[in-house]
Amino acid sequence: MKNPYLYGYLPLISVILFSLTFGVFAVTESMKLFKVIGVYSGMSQFMSDLEIRILLLIVFMLCFFMLFSALKLVGETIHEIGMLFFAKELQAETYSNAKSASTIVFFGAIASAFGMNSIMTLAFIFAATMLIYFMFVAYKMSDAMSTTGLIGLIVFEVMIWAVSLVSIGYVIMRLYNTILSSLPIS
Repeated sequence: MKNPYLYGYLPLISVILFSLTFGVFAVTESMKLFKVIGVYSGMSQFMSDLEIRILLLIVFMLCFFMLFSALKLVGETIHEIGMLFFAKELQAETYSNAKSASTIVFFGAIASAFGMNSIMTLAFIFAATMLIYFMFVAYKMSDAMSTTGLIGLIVFEVMIWAVSLVSIGYVIMRLYNTILSSLPIS
């Protein structure tokens, strides 16, 4: 009998790897920014370059870890709610087979190490990984779901994510415009 918890550690490792690669990119960019605005010379009086980089990496990794963990939690919750609405009774092995899709995210996290120099490459690898993961899970669940249930699940998840992302984008734009309008014009 195959252990159903075989892939249980992969989501944590994937989140850590994605956090590390995005954190390394953020450290590189923030060091450039610190040098341009003149903060780096003041910081270098108290810490060495390596200490500054390690401190920044810890901070950025922690921030990205929280972000990706929250996205994972929200994504799983949306998927579980969609399964509640659209799936028939599932056997435990069908659900366990779909959990093996975490290997896709793991390999995507490894691939992100090759794109640490560009935010566009990192974002593309992350988005492509999530899209492939979603298609694989939908394919694995298709055996245990009716066609209309599968279409309903896909539409439900896409709509929830689209509404969430548009709402967050709207709030960020409103906040940005509010901050800009409150600045004194010189």
